[in-house]
Amino acid sequence: MIPVYNNPATIEGVVYEALKTKSTVIVVDDGSDPSVLLNIDEDEALILIRHTGNKGKGEAILTGGKMAKELGFGSFFVVDGDGQHYPHEISNFVGKDLEKCIVVGCRRFSENVPGSSKFGRRFSNFWIWTETGLSLDDTQSGFRSYPVSILALPIEKRRYDFEIEVLVRHAWSGGCIEEVEIEVHYPKAEERVSHFNVLKDNARLSMLHSRLFFKHLLRLIGIK
Repeated sequence: MIPVYNNPATIEGVVYEALKTKSTVIVVDDGSDPSVLLNIDEDEALILIRHTGNKGKGEAILTGGKMAKELGFGSFFVVDGDGQHYPHEISNFVGKDLEKCIVVGCRRFSENVPGSSKFGRRFSNFWIWTETGLSLDDTQSGFRSYPVSILALPIEKRRYDFEIEVLVRHAWSGGCIEEVEIEVHYPKAEERVSHFNVLKDNARLSMLHSRLFFKHLLRLIGIK
């Protein structure tokens, strides 16, 4: 599934590439203005769902996951709609237990990747390790496969912080997390479209990590 919010220059290309994989493609328009309009013949392989307003990336992922479950799938892929990922690389996930594990696409960072992205990844990896004991290489990647079982987790966050909380909650529930290598495309700075608010979203992530860390400490001493 492809969550999208105000990425008009890239979304059609991502959808075209996703359809080439012969997968059912669920696009969740998270309140884009204007709404996402796809010049693609809609058929049973393409499903477009619209949120009436912007509810957050996490909510969009859950909406797509619920649809995947209704369609009878045991897992679903998430590929960002900003063109950074290559949908055909779902082939890299072959051999993984997709109905039990969250499988994260670990991005191969090149020289043109912003320093802030590299730091953010290291920062996030460290906190996930303190909260779960898992040593992961890319806890911020937007290219993932989720088992539909994550829909039952008590996840509170619905924006970018969802992608962190779901890893921790899944690990705490006994679920496995694996990684596969993927390529990533970072356009020139002037061409990038990001809806990550440096102040608000970093504050949300910091508060989330603080809460999860203390919850983990309580779990270690037997208090849940």
